Amino acid sequence: MVRVRLAPSPTGTLHIGTARTAVFNWLFARCSGGKFLLRIEDTDKERSKVEFTENILEGLQWLGLNWDEEPVLQSTRVEQHRQAIQQLLDAGLAYRCYASEDELTAMREAQMARKQAPRYDNRHRDLSAEQQAEFQAEGRLATVRFRIDDQRSIEWDDLVRGQMRWAGADLGGDMVIARRAPADQIGDPLYNLVVVCDDAAMDITHVIRGEDHIANTAKQLLLYEALGLKQPLFAHTPLILNQEGRKLSKRDGVTSVGDFRGMGYTADALANYMTLLGWSPPDGMGERFSLQQAAEVFGFERVNKAGARFDWDKLNWLNGQVLHELGSKELQNRLTPLWEEAGFAITGCTEDWCQQLCELIGPSLTLLADGVGQAKPFFVRPELQEDALKQLEVNGARDALAALLKILPEGPLTAEAAKPLLAQACEAAEVKKGVLMKSLRGALLGQLQGPDLIESWLLLHATGEDSARISRCLS
Repeated sequence: MVRVRLAPSPTGTLHIGTARTAVFNWLFARCSGGKFLLRIEDTDKERSKVEFTENILEGLQWLGLNWDEEPVLQSTRVEQHRQAIQQLLDAGLAYRCYASEDELTAMREAQMARKQAPRYDNRHRDLSAEQQAEFQAEGRLATVRFRIDDQRSIEWDDLVRGQMRWAGADLGGDMVIARRAPADQIGDPLYNLVVVCDDAAMDITHVIRGEDHIANTAKQLLLYEALGLKQPLFAHTPLILNQEGRKLSKRDGVTSVGDFRGMGYTADALANYMTLLGWSPPDGMGERFSLQQAAEVFGFERVNKAGARFDWDKLNWLNGQVLHELGSKELQNRLTPLWEEAGFAITGCTEDWCQQLCELIGPSLTLLADGVGQAKPFFVRPELQEDALKQLEVNGARDALAALLKILPEGPLTAEAAKPLLAQACEAAEVKKGVLMKSLRGALLGQLQGPDLIESWLLLHATGEDSARISRCLS
């Protein structure tokens, strides 16, 4: 059975790149009839926070990326990680390195001065027992390093990039797999080692992650071999880039899923868009689809190798499509909390009235948050803008509004009944229909731009606001 995982570090909120990786893992699991698992890599004791774990889990649930087994906390498996390191030490495949930070810094600076790529020179790979004892007597702490043969070639068949080959000499020298500790102890295990141990323990069959992990994959394949563990298959997906072609980062502004949610993007649109960031749907499918629809046809043969540029216009279009597909009741359910947060007095508004308002503004929404600004004139009497004030100075404008005010019914008003009223007022004031229509829009909405006038008028008449707003324009 296919078993894939997402392994986020709870040192920050759910990043859009991590979420896209989750989408690809989830889609592959679902299309293969496999399982999508979670592992929280919380071994960074200083930076890992419970609130970040909660944010990640909540964000994944909001996106609809349900997982199939209880999430694994990496911090509960540290003893197994240390046992694996001891196994490598006992086999002579790892060793203790006593090089100090000052020595390593001097080494890297000398390499850079010679225009060489910084790398560990394996200086403590073959220390004698006497040399080790001497370093220990000085009180030096030791890291544990895994031996990497510079002559070794590491190869794998990547599900996205095809045949991959990496030279051992390009991996930066022997790899640290445990932090500094006294010689009789093993310090905190490090990323490449613990990932291999945990993926093997979770029976992960496919590791799907960003291309920035390719060098790690080469190192990890050596660790799988050294520990005698079964190797998973690997798929390295393209990075998400900004408009300048650089990796999307915090410098680009909004990067967390929570930020997108707060801006008014829907889970359906964001998940839809993340699927398109590096994957091309089959011909005829179009670009608007659900995760379930994508899962039916997802495959790595349609995942691109090139980086995927983030396109705000495409995301906005998709979000608008999702909002336009919603029924008025569902849109009301999503907008009501935002209206309440904005302080709109909606307690006196009927369900029908709120749904009619949603039907009115729904077709023009791009973000869910747009529903606050567009609904505001129906809850809060707007100030008259310059274009509305200018319209009221047009010859006959106020006369037409005054004539309309006189014949406004006290009871309900329908679209069929509203049109004769407009004609009657125009006739009484001897003005063309356009003069009254513009003036009425300005009076009701405070400006000459906005949604359908008749529908807006009917909503405001239902709350008794139309007469008050017309009256203020006559003084």
